[in-house]
Amino acid sequence: MKVHLIKRQTIEQFAKENARSRPSFKLWLQILGSADWAEPEDILETFGSADLLGNGCNRVVFDIGGNSYRMICHYVIGDNQVHLFVCWIGTHAEYTKLCNARKQYKISIY
Repeated sequence: MKVHLIKRQTIEQFAKENARSRPSFKLWLQILGSADWAEPEDILETFGSADLLGNGCNRVVFDIGGNSYRMICHYVIGDNQVHLFVCWIGTHAEYTKLCNARKQYKISIY
């Protein structure tokens, strides 16, 4: 199923403010444009370095730019489309702090 990205502007704004991340996020968006997902495991086939979070939260963490950046998204797989909601974007170091505080399962700042 085609993926409908919610808050593409959030990614574009982050890349605009973090110039080094631009090529990596541009590539990620291009790959997402041709993604075809029917189940969570398909996300991992498209983005091999992604991690599905547990605890039934339907969240995935994408490693962007050779692990320099992380993006947490919530996914909803419907009958005809997958909705992917951007919840958080930051550096790998910021993500580590988020995990140490156990906030990666609930944070949603966008």
